[in-house]
Amino acid sequence: MSAERVALLRAALEQALQPTELEIRDDSAAHAGHAGAREGGHFHVRIASARFVGLGPVARHRLVYDAAGPLLKTQVHALSIDARLP
Repeated sequence: MSAERVALLRAALEQALQPTELEIRDDSAAHAGHAGAREGGHFHVRIASARFVGLGPVARHRLVYDAAGPLLKTQVHALSIDARLP
């Protein structure tokens, strides 16, 4: 299930943000037993996109959350974001 979640997250971010760099780390195993772990995975995303040009960190994070939107309800419980310029 975890690899499937990573693939879904990758596809959503690639479609919405056309990143020049995208790394997704699955940290779910470190949260085993945590109540939220049953609701979805824990992930760290490092992403660079031209869509971030002119935006501050909060606005960049909003774009990432918007791109992952539907997955945040079912597949992703926690998302740590490192959003950079290309």
